[in-house]
Amino acid sequence: MISASQGRLQDRRPLSIIDIGSNSIRLVIYEGLARSPTLLFNEKMLAGLGRGIVSTGKLDPEAVTRSMEEFRRFRALSDQAGAERMYVLATAAAREAVNGPDFIHRAEDVLRTEIQVLSGREEAHYSALGVISGFHPANGIAGDLGGGSLELIDINGETIGDGITLPLGGLRLQDMAKNSLAQAARITREQLARAKLLKGGQGRAFYTVGGTWRNLARLHMEMTNYPLGVMHHYEIGIESAANFLRQVAKAEIDKIKGIEGISKNRRSLLPYGAIVLQEIMAAMQPSKIIVSALGVREGFLYSLLDKAEQKGDPLISAAEELARLRSRSVDHAHELVEWTGKAFAAFGIDETRDEARYRHAACLLADIGWRAHPEYRGKQSLNIIAHASFIGVDHPGRAFLALVSLFRHEGVFNEAAPEIRGLATPRYLERARVLAALLRVVYLLSAAMPGVMPRLKWENRGNGVLALVLPAALADLYGERPAGRLAQLARVTNRRLVLAVEGGPSMSVK
Repeated sequence: MISASQGRLQDRRPLSIIDIGSNSIRLVIYEGLARSPTLLFNEKMLAGLGRGIVSTGKLDPEAVTRSMEEFRRFRALSDQAGAERMYVLATAAAREAVNGPDFIHRAEDVLRTEIQVLSGREEAHYSALGVISGFHPANGIAGDLGGGSLELIDINGETIGDGITLPLGGLRLQDMAKNSLAQAARITREQLARAKLLKGGQGRAFYTVGGTWRNLARLHMEMTNYPLGVMHHYEIGIESAANFLRQVAKAEIDKIKGIEGISKNRRSLLPYGAIVLQEIMAAMQPSKIIVSALGVREGFLYSLLDKAEQKGDPLISAAEELARLRSRSVDHAHELVEWTGKAFAAFGIDETRDEARYRHAACLLADIGWRAHPEYRGKQSLNIIAHASFIGVDHPGRAFLALVSLFRHEGVFNEAAPEIRGLATPRYLERARVLAALLRVVYLLSAAMPGVMPRLKWENRGNGVLALVLPAALADLYGERPAGRLAQLARVTNRRLVLAVEGGPSMSVK
């Protein structure tokens, strides 16, 4: 067996999932089962199995033939990637078509594994778990729009409430409405009247799941010149969403900026996705729209974790993995977490729960760019972190993480990356400078290796003076360079600071 690259985590065993939907079929191979799963390989085909199912009651015959050919390829790719287990999930079209059982039987022969045909309730449940796994925490109504059905379910933290499956998938709605958008709106309104749970979502978030809604969000990003192309946790205000959806629902998509980036097979379903979202907004009156990049597949993976793993923080898990793969010392990264926490306490800087999480993650990520040329470490680290496949973090928090690394490498008053700075709140921007200033001090004392930070301490010297004290055994680390960095920290915190050696000299920096 070929050994795994050192760029991969050695304790992971690949597994694959094939998701057989009404419109698309996708193979995803994961590095392993983890709280924050990493993709090794990802491929899809827009088969359109559910096209025409309303009028014929059957899966599209051409799509069935194409799917079987693709299943052979997916099986071979899964084997080639070394996946030790393959899971196959099938949703609305396969469970409802009269020739669905025959299709499943043939597919199982090709894939050489059992296929789980999910009920509407199971599909909604896994979709909810996907949202739960990706947000910290989620609170609102999740909607998973596929080609054949729409699953709506109430989520509050780890609690899954009422749910319902409706026949409002894009392909099905297009078929039922006979390509009439006005008829599609009427059908959607009638079906959503059955979803009493939407009333309980008033003033809460609506989480969108599914390819059609992700493509709509991508177009909204283009239209608004949004500076970060990360889909997960992209938020759209209600007024902005209403104006945008109104344009798409009129089938004016060819006039929308960025439409050329959407496949032609997807474009015809965008107006139907817009109509469904419009009607949900009218019935629910949510506070905002939030895009989830995680759905049934990720929810299924999450269900395979034990309870302790499920309770883990996905952002910290992902940051820990990057520290293991890219930093000079993961132990040093862990020391940074503890040391900066004590420093914040010494400076009287309070933290919310999310701010503490983000500081933790930023410390784990602080050294991932060390192999780059020194002049480019900041920009490279910012780019990696801003666009990483993190979950459990919103976009302002993601900007904070990226800016900490930029400021740590290029100076706390650096004005680069204005588009990322624009995503951070003023408080996050200030905190990023403070945290980076702390990192700039301690890296000059630790040489990015563990063992020094636990021996440093902060002391109040009276008259508003705060001293960073080195033990006598580390007196040789005392010098002008760390004192200069401490002066920068003094500026961003507006404090009088001193660099001192226990029982020895001290150097006032402000």
